[in-house]
Amino acid sequence: MQPRQGKATRRASEAGATVPEASARSARGARTDRNESPAAPEAALPEAGKFGPARKSGSRQKKSPPDTQERSPVRATGARAKKAPQRAQDARPSDSTSDAGAEGLEPPAAREPALSRAGSRRQRGARCSPKPRPPPGPRDMPNPGLPVSVPILVQRDAAPGARKLRAVLEKLRLSHQDISKAAKVVNGVVGHLLHRLKCESEFEGVEQLHTGSYYEHVKISAPNEFDVMFKLQVPRIQLEEYSDTGAYYFVKFKRNPKGNPLSQFLEGEILSASKMLSQFRKIIKEEINNIKDTDVIMKRKRRGSPAVTLLINKEISVDITLALELKTSWPASTQEGLAIKNWLSAKVRQQLRLKPFYLVPKHAKEGNGFQEETWRLSFSHIEKEILSNHGKSKTCCENKEMKCCRKDCLKLMKYLLEQLKEKFKDKKHLDKFSSYHVKTAFFHLCTENPQDSQWDPKDLGLCFDNCVTHFLQCLRTEKLANYFIPGFNLFSSNLIDKSSKEFLSKQIEYERNNEFPVFGEF
Repeated sequence: MQPRQGKATRRASEAGATVPEASARSARGARTDRNESPAAPEAALPEAGKFGPARKSGSRQKKSPPDTQERSPVRATGARAKKAPQRAQDARPSDSTSDAGAEGLEPPAAREPALSRAGSRRQRGARCSPKPRPPPGPRDMPNPGLPVSVPILVQRDAAPGARKLRAVLEKLRLSHQDISKAAKVVNGVVGHLLHRLKCESEFEGVEQLHTGSYYEHVKISAPNEFDVMFKLQVPRIQLEEYSDTGAYYFVKFKRNPKGNPLSQFLEGEILSASKMLSQFRKIIKEEINNIKDTDVIMKRKRRGSPAVTLLINKEISVDITLALELKTSWPASTQEGLAIKNWLSAKVRQQLRLKPFYLVPKHAKEGNGFQEETWRLSFSHIEKEILSNHGKSKTCCENKEMKCCRKDCLKLMKYLLEQLKEKFKDKKHLDKFSSYHVKTAFFHLCTENPQDSQWDPKDLGLCFDNCVTHFLQCLRTEKLANYFIPGFNLFSSNLIDKSSKEFLSKQIEYERNNEFPVFGEF
């Protein structure tokens, strides 16, 4: 039996009956694909009460202290009334963010007209609100799969948090002029080093592999950091997994002819990652002294890092990594990884798995030290492909009509971590966290929310909050599976201690509750 309606409600219904049929369909809301994964499954709505449809906890005006009650997983950033910042343990008031380039590789998404949040369908059996409510407008309704957590009839563009996020993105954009200038300098140095390496018999077939945030178009702030990978094809080798990690391997030759130039790096039967990296580093160090037109110095080796880091003109940092290229089937540990069947399609997944994979001289952690002869799997080239073709629709972000906010959310998450690391650089709590952790969590969220409509640019606040919620969940559960190697946990206790994860979780929660002061004032 349907609940009885008051006079005011009947008048509203009669008025709404004059809306054209197409608008009425829009007001009812789009049908949700039953195969879609919800953005935040744990954010269940409470039962409808006598004062109308149930709302999510994120739309409450009052905030609970971060340590006493867990907040709703999904909320439009800034949807509530702005309050003075809360006190958080080990946190201090944020200064304005450092001066950064306000430019970008991609033009900012066009601002859409303010849209109504009305139109949520009432649960069966729920009683009407005592006060009359105007009928929903005929404009666009919330996208399927993205929970609505702002008060009904609040305009999504009116939220100060959404405007602030767009202002942050605008600040993070890099001008083509700055990018071209920095890239020209880096390419000159890289080309010089590549030529020298090819003159050495052990690195004769080396080539550059274009990967990293510069080529993924998700670089932020300033064009002062670059990642470069030098790939070297190595045929007829076999891999021996190290300690059931699924990510680290010993490399052996199936045959070891005397003429193999890599035989000098053998440690018994194993191709020594430390020996090969040492020689790679030695050649680069010698060659930078021959570069006369550019100031290039080599930074001190970081323990356990596979990269050789150069500082160019005292302002541009370049990480150069050696990678072995293997044109064979991917290891068994990757069989269940790359979960993009419902996102980019099973066909795309099959095509990507036919591409080569790489091994970098990254040492596995062993107790308080490292196993220096191991190599780690790398799929940075596949990550680049995914970000370049990230939409379920093949034309996503190719024109103004088909836009999503996936990359914008990734940029904001990277910037959030970057700013927190800068803010607490003296505490050393965040040293072990990197943008790779953020990107991995982001890929998992894209798998859970595969539809382009779930990443509507008009819902930037909701989508970003969804990303923050997911990353917080990974920190609290201490689980972040490598996107390609599901059995390898990037947040395991032997890689990052629990206190560091708790510290980062607390700071992110504080930032979210106070509309991200670490982003600065706008």
